[in-house]
Amino acid sequence: MKRVFLKSVAIAIIAMVTMSMSTFAQAKGDMAVGGNVVVGLDDSYTNFGLGPKFQYNVTDPIRLEASFTYFLKKDNVSMWDLSVNAHYLFPIADQIKVYPLAGLGVLGAKADKYDIPGYGSVGGGSNTEFGFNLGGGIDFNLTDKLFLNAELKYKIGDNWDRFLISAGFGYRF
Repeated sequence: MKRVFLKSVAIAIIAMVTMSMSTFAQAKGDMAVGGNVVVGLDDSYTNFGLGPKFQYNVTDPIRLEASFTYFLKKDNVSMWDLSVNAHYLFPIADQIKVYPLAGLGVLGAKADKYDIPGYGSVGGGSNTEFGFNLGGGIDFNLTDKLFLNAELKYKIGDNWDRFLISAGFGYRF
């Protein structure tokens, strides 16, 4: 009798965990929009950016995300980043999912020309390069529609490598 009771309790617990996870599950066809605040780092240059993102679940665990980040002008240099990444979602708790990511990106930079008294004109020009993205992130569901997000991403380009740290929010519909 004790064994039957323990099996029943175990089945009930598994059923409750499964139902609670499905409450916040992302299913094929789900979409979300949101925004990010980003810190871009490399060997000698750090800047901050803002931008929107769009997510689409191709299957239950596989999600595609398109994002655009405009980095605020610093030292007469403005930058932007356009990326498309694939995420593979792993639920680790009722409201938390972690994911590795891989994707492609385009990074653009433009330096303004400016005059330094006694030295003449400095700067000017622009550069745009394709690259690869590798990283990971975590989603925390506040409700079945709203979520918070944090992500670490390493961009690998031909003439540049850049580490991005982002925090954001999203709305599923």
